[in-house]
Amino acid sequence: MAYAPTKSSFTTIPVIDIGPLRTNGVQQVAQAMCEASADAGFFYITGHGIPQESIDATLRAAREFFALPPERKSDVAVNARHRGYIGVGGAKMESATRSDLKESFVYGLEVPEDDPDVRAGGRLTGPNQWPSDMPTFSASVYGLFEQMAKCARSVLAALAVGLDLPADFFHDYFTKPLARGSIIHYPPQPADLGAEQFGVGPHTDYGFLTLLWQDSVGGLEVLNREGDWVAAPPIPGTFVVNVGDLLARWSNDRFTSTQHRVVNRTGKERYSIPLFFDPNFDTVIDPRNANLPADEQPRYEPVLAGHHVLDRFNESFKYRDGATSAAHAGSAPAALGCEGGRL
Repeated sequence: MAYAPTKSSFTTIPVIDIGPLRTNGVQQVAQAMCEASADAGFFYITGHGIPQESIDATLRAAREFFALPPERKSDVAVNARHRGYIGVGGAKMESATRSDLKESFVYGLEVPEDDPDVRAGGRLTGPNQWPSDMPTFSASVYGLFEQMAKCARSVLAALAVGLDLPADFFHDYFTKPLARGSIIHYPPQPADLGAEQFGVGPHTDYGFLTLLWQDSVGGLEVLNREGDWVAAPPIPGTFVVNVGDLLARWSNDRFTSTQHRVVNRTGKERYSIPLFFDPNFDTVIDPRNANLPADEQPRYEPVLAGHHVLDRFNESFKYRDGATSAAHAGSAPAALGCEGGRL
């Protein structure tokens, strides 16, 4: 192993400069990333190369879109491919008592209608839908999406090196990724809504790797092993990176998928821009393929990435009430369950 995993009760989130990934500092960055991924499951990155102008353009587009009247936003209501507008009350984390106090616009990898995966249906892929009367919206939002996806690939390459795998190990699993971006607006949260109201309720991320830009308002909190919520405050010029459930499974829990939440106590509106970077739908997530030490037994059964994400979507998003995945019928190898579980 290139690193010794530690699992402490962290009290801060580390900051890692990934600029050396573009030169000759891969090993040093990989070591730092893997240590943070094992401990907190979260870290900030600087030196990512994403221009502030791209973030600013997307934030302007977000403010313009969310200021539209409800009927205009509903013109691009979220569809079965998980692309479009989700209003306040449209998402609730599994253990939450109330829906999240947020609205969002979701987009993903642009895939044409004649693509076989799109024609098959039920695989969370296809063309995006964009507001028809906002001519610069798609260019700004999708441009940042592509830049964040490129950055996510660099992060995955470093994590692979840290696991003593080839730097390009993850490449073939992300040729048509289930990559989803979102611009999220958190309205001011009235104090009288009580302690059980969250911008986003406590949860772990469903997929593989998340990159997050957050504005200066703050509110992101991460749960440590002592049960304390650790603030992940905004740091200018950074993105927050965190491990998702699928990456934790694939690493056999060498990496940690950590519960986190958003609590907007400021009385101000908040904006964030996450990228959820997940593998191709048919990727088999199996810790046996991730360079397990000889004396370590796999903790999880194999699972299809697309099935795992679909199952979690069906639990969390109101628009999918009663939804079933056509992809579950016959597309998985016989040895795989729809969700999989611990061994």
